[in-house]
Amino acid sequence: MKIAIYPGSFDPITSGHLNIIQRAANIFDKLIVCVMVNAGKHPMFSQEERVDLIRRVTQDLANVEVDSSNELLADYARRRGSCVIVKGLRAGSDFENEFQMALINRKINPELDTMFLTADSQYMYLSSSTVKELGYYGVDLSDFLPEEIIPDFQQKIGK
Repeated sequence: MKIAIYPGSFDPITSGHLNIIQRAANIFDKLIVCVMVNAGKHPMFSQEERVDLIRRVTQDLANVEVDSSNELLADYARRRGSCVIVKGLRAGSDFENEFQMALINRKINPELDTMFLTADSQYMYLSSSTVKELGYYGVDLSDFLPEEIIPDFQQKIGK
């Protein structure tokens, strides 16, 4: 069974993230979407809330599991029996950082490969940070967030 992991902070999960999840789920036998801790970010949603939001928007994808971890991604992948990390790319600038991380992960876990999926064109500009900014200004978020979680997001930002 080919198991892949799609790691991220997902704060919140966007329509772009969901697009990558759906596409990766079609490629692998099992896809684990893992909410990871990023020491450089101060999340809006707790780790548990993010797991719940992702579970809600992926409930129709039978081969998708949602988890969270505080450990190194390479170690988490080894423990879960995964040999592939899936990373979504929006722009060339994403590639540089993600390529560096792929090399580090492979150094720590030589059995681990990274597969890059480019974002569909309608999501090339989309990031969780952008969505947060737009949300604070009351922009219609239906093109940016899965419909199921828009009320949660609006409640979190006080709209």
